[in-house]
This record gives sequence, C-alpha cells and structure tokens, in this order.
Amino acid sequence: MRHNLNYVRGQEWNHEGDSSGLREEKEKRAEDLLDAYSHAVVTVSEKVSPSVVSIKTTQEVKARTPRGVVPFDMTGSGSGVVITPDGYILSNSHVVHNTKGLEVSLSDGRTLPAQVVGEDPDTDLAVIRIPASNLPTAELGDSDKLKVGQLVIAIGNPFGFQATVTAGVVSATGRAMRGQTGRLIENIIQTDAALNPGNSGGPLVDSRGRVVGINTAIIQYAQGICFAIPINTARWVIGLLIRDGRIQRGYLGIMGQNKPLNKFELRRYGLNNESGVEVRQVVKESPAERAGIRVGDTIVSINENTLQSVDDIHRYLAKVEVGTSLNITVLREGKKLELKARAEAAE
Repeated sequence: MRHNLNYVRGQEWNHEGDSSGLREEKEKRAEDLLDAYSHAVVTVSEKVSPSVVSIKTTQEVKARTPRGVVPFDMTGSGSGVVITPDGYILSNSHVVHNTKGLEVSLSDGRTLPAQVVGEDPDTDLAVIRIPASNLPTAELGDSDKLKVGQLVIAIGNPFGFQATVTAGVVSATGRAMRGQTGRLIENIIQTDAALNPGNSGGPLVDSRGRVVGINTAIIQYAQGICFAIPINTARWVIGLLIRDGRIQRGYLGIMGQNKPLNKFELRRYGLNNESGVEVRQVVKESPAERAGIRVGDTIVSINENTLQSVDDIHRYLAKVEVGTSLNITVLREGKKLELKARAEAAE
C-alpha cells in the first residue's frame, strides 16, 4: 500500500511538472501574439506615416463687439493623406470648407501652401493639392472586404500632435450617418481606434498598410465609437473631384416626409412598399414642378425602383446622371399616376 501511495505521489509530481511546462508554452504563445500585434502596428506606421499630412486652416469669422461686427481669423487643424506623388491629398470636406488659407505640413518637415481642388459635403470628402512632386503615397485598399473584429490603425494629428498612431478593431460596417447637408452617408465604418479633434481626414488602414477609410467623426462624450468614410466611396469621389471639382447629383426639387401606407392602398395599387414619400413642398421651376408633381402626392417609385423614404430618393438621385429621364409613380386622390421628369444638377 505504501508503495502504491509513493507511486501516486510520483504521478502528482510529474503532473505538476507538465503543468509548469504547459503554462510556459501558453505564456510564450501569448508573447508571440503580442509581438505579432506590435510588429503589425509598427510596420504599418512606418509604411503609412510618411504619406500622412497635417493641415492648418484659416477661416474668417465675424464676432459682435461693442464697436459692431468685427471680422477675425480663426485657425483650425485636420489631417490628410497623400494619394498621388504630384501633390493630391485626400481629406474631409468639413476640414477645408469655407477656408481662406490652407497650409500642409509634410512628414519631412516642409510646410507648403495648398488649394482646394474640390469638395463633396454630402460624403464629407475633399481633395486638396500642394505644389510638390515625388511625394510618398498611401496604397488604397478595399473597404468592402472589411470584417468585424479586424485590426485597423488610425494615423493623424489630434490636437496638433503630428503622426499620432492609434489601433483598434472594426466595430461594425454598413453604418449610416448624416453628412453636413443632411444626406445619409452609406456604409460607414465604425471603429474603436481612438480619434480626437485633428484626426479628421486622416487614414484608417488595415494590417497591411492599405487605406480602408478616411476618419471623419466621433460621438461626443462616448468612448470607442468612431467613424470613417469607406475608401470605396472615396475612390469614386476622388476621380470626379479631380476632374470636375465637384460632384453633380440628380435634383428633383421637392421637400417631403415619410408616410406609412395602409394595407388597402397596398392591395389596391399592387405595391410592395410599406411607406412612401409624401410631398410637402414643390420648388418653383424645378423638375418636379414641370413633371406635374403636387403637394400631397405620395411618391412610391422612380424608374421602377421602390422608394419608402426621403433617404431612398436621395440615394437614387445620387446614382443617376444629370439629364436622366425619371418615370415617377405617385399616388394622388385615390389614383396611381405615372409622371415624367428629367434629373437636373443640384446647385
């Protein structure tokens, strides 16, 4: 019996030895993972930071004083990322909007004047340019391939601290938020990579150093809820801004509100909509007025595309070219009417 007891104790001793070895192996794996994470962030920072710039803005504002309204210059700051070697830089519209002066500080220490090539408040994107060549550029990625939980790294200049790097994960994709003009910006990337004032316009990049978004907004007083414009949206905007200086979207000329449709209306008109857009105002001499759209009409489709909200109309008109014919289906006083309009350029 004593022999058996010693045998069991011997087994216990060996088991403790095995546990110690297993623990060391787990600790080594954890260290390797942390090293890999650190290596990814360091590598991305070294690759992308040279293409990230600081943007100093000057804007004229007016203040009311005892002597009357007095204009004065107010300075601000933001970030941007170089997208071509000859000086084109991608940033946010709200960073450069209504500015009277722009200065760009490069990673090599140079400070150069910049001019706005074009901006699109509807997507909060802008392209500016500096007189320089042979600049380091960032590689653009594919935001459609992003996965929730994926590592992302934000680089920018919060509060003037140049080339600040923060890391986090993709918290969600496919978010929507309102732009400066009230239109929805689609497919927004949500991340918990820390952003602060001054980060706006800087790149959000993946673990291979490819830009997947342009950092644009944070929720005030919230922690870890930050947003970026997807780079696939930016690709489309960049080309048009460089070519035309602005984005032309289709314009109809109405103000409306969402209106639920009852089951009787759905059956009577053979509709799949749960709601439509009730017209509350028609702009004079607009495509809508020329088409015969009236206050009180309910728009349910355009070119056979079902519309259930004002945002649906904005989405559709953002995709059509100026001059496109619009077949608009409306409900009016118990009748279903087909009206024709032509998309015009929004001012």
